[in-house]
Amino acid sequence: MRQSVRDGMPEQRRGMPEKRRAIAQAARVVFGREGYSRASVDAIAVEAGVSKRTIYNHFDDKEHLFHSVALEGAHQVSAAVAEIMERHLRKIVNLRDDLVAFGIERAAAVTDFPDHFALVRTIEAEVTRIPPALLEDWKAAGPPSGHLRLAPYLQRIADRGLLTFDDADSAANHFNLLTITDLNQRTFYGAIPMPESETAAIVTSGVHTFLRLYGTESGRADARGRAG
Repeated sequence: MRQSVRDGMPEQRRGMPEKRRAIAQAARVVFGREGYSRASVDAIAVEAGVSKRTIYNHFDDKEHLFHSVALEGAHQVSAAVAEIMERHLRKIVNLRDDLVAFGIERAAAVTDFPDHFALVRTIEAEVTRIPPALLEDWKAAGPPSGHLRLAPYLQRIADRGLLTFDDADSAANHFNLLTITDLNQRTFYGAIPMPESETAAIVTSGVHTFLRLYGTESGRADARGRAG
């Protein structure tokens, strides 16, 4: 019986990372273009310039291939967003300005991963056809869990007395809903271009509302004082 890659790749299936990368990239393109149900391994093989057998040497089946590229993309996006959070939220200079700058750069990052967000659109469009195990793994790594990675940063800001809330996860979810989620819905995850000025206006408005909900007097005074 062929050993599953999920459980550990046998020695003969290791190596050739360039072929695996080519297959993964081709799969992103084909899944994003045709959707999960309609995409075929044959089409992916043509896009990658390899044989079907080569694909099956690296991935068990279409489900496993989709699972792999969806999670790989989610982790890449999460890593990029983590760098943005570190840059803007690790050391707060002006709470309002730093939150706005974070939101704008985070929104711009969506356009850096067009093939991945095409997969995200596929997942949302075909959610009832996506294998449940894959869907659960993706929810844990992808956009639905983004607020969990933001929450520790907001908690540190709250510890400085600049924000106040009972639940950092809930506050982070509200921040996302007011900023990046709104933008993603309007642009369909970057598929429809939006002027930078409009992006900035949406993020700024969202941050303003967020600070009205969760900002302390100290936080608002800090923002006013440093902005003036």
